[in-house]
This record gives sequence, C-alpha cells and structure tokens, in this order.
Amino acid sequence: MSVDRNTVARIARLARIEVPEGELEHIAGELNGILAWIEQLQAVDTTGVEPMTSAVASSLPLRADLVSDGGILDNLMANAPDPHDGFFTVPKVVE
Repeated sequence: MSVDRNTVARIARLARIEVPEGELEHIAGELNGILAWIEQLQAVDTTGVEPMTSAVASSLPLRADLVSDGGILDNLMANAPDPHDGFFTVPKVVE
C-alpha cells in the first residue's frame, strides 16, 4: 500500500488537522515508511508463538468468587446514630 499527497490531504481533512501544502510530501514519505515496516512485521512467522500481555511472566492470585454479606453489619451499625433492623434511618426529606 502506498500513500500519496492526495491521500495525506484527505486524511488530514477527515481528522480536522491543518497540514501545509509543503509538508504533504514529507508526511506521505513518513507514512509509507511506517506501512513498509508493518509489512515487514506481517512477514514474520509467528506460528506456535503464544500471545503475551507482558514481557515478564506473572500470575495474579485468585480468590473464590463467593457472595457474602461481608460479616461486618454490627461494625457498620455501630457508626449509625439511629439504626433500625440493620438499616440506617434518616430524617424524611420532602421539598
């Protein structure tokens, strides 16, 4: 794939980027260099290579995914000024 000055101008217009006429050729050359590098990467044989997320092998500790009430209701209600049946009671607000 090759990028010419018209393609660069169109991309710049779509991206709402102002590019001076004199720089269109230079940017086209840079984009062509990037695309050539990507084509080189696509030529690399990666069969048998596992995908990786980091250069360092690590694993996260897992815990059981259990639903619980937290077991600290009494501690929470100790901070409430007027607890009632495990709930915070607040004054009624009507405007």
